[in-house]
Amino acid sequence: MLKDQTIAAIATSTAIGGIGIVRISGSEALEIAQKMTILKDLKPRHAYFSPFLDRDGTTIDEGVVLYYKGPNSFTGEDVIELQGHGGVIVLNRVLNRVLELGATMARRGEFSERAFLNGKLDLVQAEAIHDLIVSQSEAQAKAAMSSLTGNFSKRVNELLEALIMMRVYIEAAIDFSEEDIDFISDGNVVKGLTELNSQVSELLKSAGNGKVLTDGIRVVIAGRPNAGKSSLLNALSGEETAIVTDIEGTTRDVLREQIILDGMPLYVIDTAGLRETTDQIEAEGIKRAKQEAATADLVLWMHDDRTPFEGIDADIAALNIPIITIHNKADLSGREIGAHGDYIAISAKDGQGLEALKAAILKQVGFEAQEGLFSARERHLQALRSVLEHFATALALIEDEVAIELVAEELRLAQIALGEITGEFSSDALLGEIFSNFCIGK
Repeated sequence: MLKDQTIAAIATSTAIGGIGIVRISGSEALEIAQKMTILKDLKPRHAYFSPFLDRDGTTIDEGVVLYYKGPNSFTGEDVIELQGHGGVIVLNRVLNRVLELGATMARRGEFSERAFLNGKLDLVQAEAIHDLIVSQSEAQAKAAMSSLTGNFSKRVNELLEALIMMRVYIEAAIDFSEEDIDFISDGNVVKGLTELNSQVSELLKSAGNGKVLTDGIRVVIAGRPNAGKSSLLNALSGEETAIVTDIEGTTRDVLREQIILDGMPLYVIDTAGLRETTDQIEAEGIKRAKQEAATADLVLWMHDDRTPFEGIDADIAALNIPIITIHNKADLSGREIGAHGDYIAISAKDGQGLEALKAAILKQVGFEAQEGLFSARERHLQALRSVLEHFATALALIEDEVAIELVAEELRLAQIALGEITGEFSSDALLGEIFSNFCIGK
């Protein structure tokens, strides 16, 4: 268990509400609770009603006191929860009294960080707490809970165990190199590595789905003036977010809307029509449109199907970003609605062809809605890619009959990369970056 300062923070929203919680964690938590309540003998996991007292003995609030004795608590330390009435003023008064009695204000994510450092959670589970809190769809919440309950970690740990056994086999080959036993040519190493490679590749695919679900994707709608970009934004969002007229250049600035597609959040951005102009305001809108496109995950290029297709804007086409070409107003041009290989024909005004477009978006970003999804992050994907790179190098070394010690080193590095996911191997800088994104009180 960590020997650290006792920390405290408001663990619930500071908005007006029925209940507000101040959480205390550390060796002095119980003593602080006894000093600011009328309670002297608190049994773990029992609820007690008491006033919360200020330094002069007056009542700040009254509510329920809960005591969780370490290591059987969320952080692994002694934890006190003071559950009173919600609201900014009363919660801050309770917290200030706790701080006066010796607690230190918790940093962002410090409760979860202590839970990780005290072995109550691994790093994936700690991250999943944050993902669960900020989830904006049922699918996101389910995926975060899947990681929080250990589904992702279990798969990683199973791979780690198999990799360790493979390393033991390789190390044995090194130890008995002078014997008449050839551990490599029997094919077991290649077979085992190939199977591990397949399992890691499968996990990488699942983690990729989880990352897309967790982070969502930024989709920029771009095109010439009056192509129907704003109509598409309205159709996707189901609201009249953007002003739609027959006048070219109506959209001068960037409009943003968030929608949920198969549980995955899309951050859809409507931009000004791209064309040559001497209008300074419109020119600024076009500049911003191209800036947004440069940072997008996907661009939807809109074309008015009643006019000849002039191609995609050169600056947009030059970006290393997936583009879906959309022929809009197909109901007026007479073109068949739906997917046509390299483009999709729709009518944004009345919603025709939107299902085909949504399916194309999901396919383009590689997202598949499926059971068993878990939340994942870019660092998880990077770690899994690194594992695959080390496996590929190890297999190439074996094929080239290079010294087995080099194969062993590649597997050692693969194990380190895999262990970084759950925090078995982690740096202080990594922990600081992860937990700094948490809200205070978690």
